[in-house]
Amino acid sequence: MSIITAGHSDIGLKRKTNQDSLCLSPKHLFFAVADGMGGHQGGDIASQTAAKLMPEFFDETTEEEPESKLTACIKHINKNILEIAAKNKELAGMGTTISGIQYKGPNLYVVNVGDSRCYLIHEGQLYQLSRDHSLVQEKVSMGIYSREMARYDEQKNVLVRTVGFDPDVDVDVFRYKVCKNDIFILCTDGLHGLVGDQAILDIVNQHLPDPAAVTMDTVKQAVHALIQKALDNGGKDNVSVIISVAHA
Repeated sequence: MSIITAGHSDIGLKRKTNQDSLCLSPKHLFFAVADGMGGHQGGDIASQTAAKLMPEFFDETTEEEPESKLTACIKHINKNILEIAAKNKELAGMGTTISGIQYKGPNLYVVNVGDSRCYLIHEGQLYQLSRDHSLVQEKVSMGIYSREMARYDEQKNVLVRTVGFDPDVDVDVFRYKVCKNDIFILCTDGLHGLVGDQAILDIVNQHLPDPAAVTMDTVKQAVHALIQKALDNGGKDNVSVIISVAHA
């Protein structure tokens, strides 16, 4: 089984800067999106710091156990962002979401803090593997309203957990046994906030109807089609998407 992965980040139609960052590290079979927050410069620096430090950490760590390694990586980034902010008052309060995947043997490990997402498309159906750390997700979990209704909540951008906010960050790590031809999607809320689950599924199925026959070009086309859909729906935020296919 080989891995074909492509990603892209777009500033969108309303923002003056792009505070999203991508980490594409085929060497470590690790891929992630990060959505920064905290003022004009802070969000940029927080997400860029995360994207830069992740592959560096994997190069330096001796930890082999995947869950522990990914947790330690995010805690390392959290510490660095706090240290940078402490040295520059203008960056106080900056932080970032992180949603990433790493392939290890027959398994995929999903690491997540914040509301960027990891989706799985398996046998033509879409599943969310990560869990949003947001006020809206808390409301959904309490049964106040449905997942689809949550997209229209005015508080949907209020996060209850980010990287770079507290000295000790809680990190979610999930393990999934990869099946041949599984498709994984990483995205910031610039996509899932404007494009519903069914539309995401339809677009990917349209561009990658047979995962066993995907190429780098078709994966890139699917990435750009998702981003274009978010732009067509208003593009009010930065939009970042990574698609990774466990290719036959």
